[in-house]
Amino acid sequence: MAYHFVAITEMVDIAIYGKFATIKNPAIQNPKSKMNSSPNPLDAVSSPDINAERLAALKRLFPDLFSNEGRLNVDELKKVVDPALVTESERYDFRWYGKTASKREAFTPSRAALIYDPARSVNPDKAGGNIIIEGENLEVLKLLNCAYRERVKCIYIDPPYNTGKDFVYSDRFASGQKPYWEQTGVTENGVKVDSNSDSDGRFHSNWLSMMHSRLLAARYLLQPDGVIFVSIDDNEVQNLRRVMDEVFGEENFIAEIVWQKMDSPSRNAEDRAFSNYHEYIVAFARDIDYLGISPENRISILDAYPLTLPDGRKARRRQLRKNGKNARREDRPTMWYPLEAPDGTEVFPVAPEGWEGRWVLKKEEWLSRKEQKLAEWIKRDHGWMPYYIEVAPDTPTAPWSTLWTDVGQNRQAKAEFTSLMGSAVEFQTPKPSALISKIVQMCTNEGDIILDFFAGSGTTAQGVMSANSEDQNGREFILIQLPELITEGSVNYRAGYKKISDITIERNKRVIEVYKKGAEDRLPGDTQRQFAESLGFKVYTLAKSRFPRVEFAPDPEKTEAENVEALKRYIAEKESSFHIQLDKAPVRDEVLLKQGFMFDYTLTPQPAFTKNEVVLVRDANKESLLCLDAVIAPETVDYFQTRTDRFFICLELALDTTKKWNLKHHLGDKLKTV
Repeated sequence: MAYHFVAITEMVDIAIYGKFATIKNPAIQNPKSKMNSSPNPLDAVSSPDINAERLAALKRLFPDLFSNEGRLNVDELKKVVDPALVTESERYDFRWYGKTASKREAFTPSRAALIYDPARSVNPDKAGGNIIIEGENLEVLKLLNCAYRERVKCIYIDPPYNTGKDFVYSDRFASGQKPYWEQTGVTENGVKVDSNSDSDGRFHSNWLSMMHSRLLAARYLLQPDGVIFVSIDDNEVQNLRRVMDEVFGEENFIAEIVWQKMDSPSRNAEDRAFSNYHEYIVAFARDIDYLGISPENRISILDAYPLTLPDGRKARRRQLRKNGKNARREDRPTMWYPLEAPDGTEVFPVAPEGWEGRWVLKKEEWLSRKEQKLAEWIKRDHGWMPYYIEVAPDTPTAPWSTLWTDVGQNRQAKAEFTSLMGSAVEFQTPKPSALISKIVQMCTNEGDIILDFFAGSGTTAQGVMSANSEDQNGREFILIQLPELITEGSVNYRAGYKKISDITIERNKRVIEVYKKGAEDRLPGDTQRQFAESLGFKVYTLAKSRFPRVEFAPDPEKTEAENVEALKRYIAEKESSFHIQLDKAPVRDEVLLKQGFMFDYTLTPQPAFTKNEVVLVRDANKESLLCLDAVIAPETVDYFQTRTDRFFICLELALDTTKKWNLKHHLGDKLKTV
């Protein structure tokens, strides 16, 4: 009976998902070969299986590490890592309870969906790529990997600091457990997340596992020149550094910034030896070789240039001679040569005390500067001394300081929040939007995407809009916030907010209103008025996939024939319910995201199709024709006989065998069925 159970389960997978699933990365070149393939029927309604991709890449590079059956031979892999087969266990390694499970969870595909919520969106026709997503962030990050992989320039997150009172996210999506949707009620009223008591023996492990899986999933979203900034305090900063070393590589560490969060002692610090005035921001690059952080414009540098040249440029006088232990003649022989002083004598780089040094410029450079009147001689007590004139840079810049005291503190952040939301709403730990703006402006440019998957009060979106208002660079934001339930009877609950994500959305709605109000008196065509009139964002919510899921289980008390008949009825009911419940808008959102289209896609009706409703879908990177009708007409199939360069997405159930064969014959891999 066990054999029959497995066979029937496989039939369910093929029958149900064969109707609704697209096979990603098909190796099929003609319709007949598809019959011999064994695709995973869940692929089309899942985010990418990154673990499978990693394994496939390893097999392509090192096929000798795999058995004839295609399985990784772990012993062979060990020989590559350690040819001497050293068996000692004492080595540097960062381990904690749950690390393996957190990595597995990061790479387990998601079969959820993101559904557009027009009621809570603000000016959606002007949103562009600005998105606020309500949902569990790990699951959402997996879904974003469908369309946003390597398209995010900057990630900023302000995760729970693990103070003993903060929550940790519970990852409960494993197959065989009660579904996440039922455990949390996320599709109804939100989710009450767990606390992480410091009396728990796995206090640090719980936090590390939560962060590890999310950082792993987020890394794939960063562009090669992308960067990530993570706010943290003393509770976990050392562990954050170590886990980020593992995820991003310690060679990609950029800086550990100290942010001054207050300038007076905390009221609850009387019993401490020190009052903590700062927090940290840990920064890593996706690839340090491609790091594109702009240097800081620092006007104060010009203070070191006291001279003013006839053409108005700032300059300073520098001594040509350099002496001391780091300026030995033998180390730079080309920098040792005689110069003719105004009195005709030869001058060498020798100090009055007898020290032999060298010049700091080659002779050709000295002569060139002399012609430009950027060199001069000055008579000293011990003789003539040559000097060169160093001109100040047109735009004085310097590397960024790791001490940030100029971007606001907790006090300003709370005042900023209150000015937007009113005194009836509270948020304990918002960040000042100026801090986010500084990060955004140093590492992003026109049209770049900034992601925050611990959105909280929504400061990151405000920071991005603030940066755009200053330099008009049109950056876009994606925020993710768990629909964490607000405690009944609390101040925020009485103010009408039931979930933290409600505050995230409302805050940025009010930010847009402030910009619009500030632009009311400006003339048409004014840059700030145009900016204010262009603001908006769309809201999406994490929800169950609209595609049928396998919930059939054979009855061990029945015969195989009876179970097969029951399976057929089950399939028929699923197909019928999909037809009845098909709402094209949410299905379209799910399909297009999982086919790699970003949220800012546009839809253009195609009047050339008279028998089906077909639209052209286009984002910044790709385009395709899309039809979600329940039946594809023969005329639509015929259209592709002469237009084999077009991509076409449609429902699997809309095609019979003949239509599918013909479309596959015309389009090949350009046909995507879901």
